[in-house]
Amino acid sequence: MKKNDLLDEISQRMASLLPMAEEMGSDAKTKLNLALKRALADMDILSREEFDAQADALRRAERRIDELETSLARLEKSLAPDPASSAD
Repeated sequence: MKKNDLLDEISQRMASLLPMAEEMGSDAKTKLNLALKRALADMDILSREEFDAQADALRRAERRIDELETSLARLEKSLAPDPASSAD
């Protein structure tokens, strides 16, 4: 079963349970919420906060790679033999 199919099934089940949850009170809502969180955790879905943190880490890594590539290019240029000095 694809994740999208599973999410559709979960949302359908949730929709059918919500009227019952309204009748049962906040305790049922809390349990339902916890069950949904567990189901989503089992599917390895990131929370928005986790996604944003990973996106920030990726941006920092990309900036650092750019800095290192620039430094490496400068070093390679400084270590390259000078064509003017070899033309005697």
